[in-house]
Amino acid sequence: MRLTTIGSGTAAPHARRAQSGTLVEVGTVRLLLDCGSAVVTRMAELGLDWPGITHVAITHFHADHISDLPTLIYGWRYGLLPSRSAPAELIGPAGFSRVLDAMKAVYGQDLLEPGRPPITVTELAPGTGHPLGDGVILTPFKVPHTVESVAYSVSGHGRRVVVTGDTGFDESLAAWAEGCDVLLCECSLPDALALPTHLTPRQCGALAAIARPKRLVLTHFYPPVEAEDIRSQVAEQFAGPVTCCHDGWTLDLRELEC
Repeated sequence: MRLTTIGSGTAAPHARRAQSGTLVEVGTVRLLLDCGSAVVTRMAELGLDWPGITHVAITHFHADHISDLPTLIYGWRYGLLPSRSAPAELIGPAGFSRVLDAMKAVYGQDLLEPGRPPITVTELAPGTGHPLGDGVILTPFKVPHTVESVAYSVSGHGRRVVVTGDTGFDESLAAWAEGCDVLLCECSLPDALALPTHLTPRQCGALAAIARPKRLVLTHFYPPVEAEDIRSQVAEQFAGPVTCCHDGWTLDLRELEC
């Protein structure tokens, strides 16, 4: 299993950070988790196989997590010669189909035109394990951010990655993630700007202290939190390895055995 943070940014435009997007590759599955602005271009810039994405899973419907989805779909259709023919699956929480219908009203009713490429839309309820193929299971977990917001667990080939999406502090999320190989956690704001719907570095540490991942990986940085000593604040409660990621940071989970 390989994890790559494509976009480590937020709704705040940033010269070095695209908006939210994470790629998990395991077996034949190429799963893109969230697809915010500039994520598709960043994949091309990093030399990642954007034409070969097999699944896209959306954590919630804020623009910095979903706005590049039409870019990806139209890239498959018009940006390749020949255009993509392999099927893809778009996955999201309750209300996802309604959001896609609204996108069609803006971008054209042919956005999800059947067969160009073949696209399946799936709404997943929290706690529902959804097979992606090749022994890989995607499972959502409700988190405190928006009404629909979920975290995702990706398990397969003896590994498990948990991606929080946007979330406030939640002990039940931490317990659900317990023992995962990687906890990819949003780290949005410093203590002085704390909100109940986002995490601070200290809250990331508290979450990881319960979950006890083999590695804590932090993403989704608003500019004010980048001025903080994030690692030392996390270390007040979590003694394990911590990575503050950037666009293009990647980890082969076999490295966790070292």
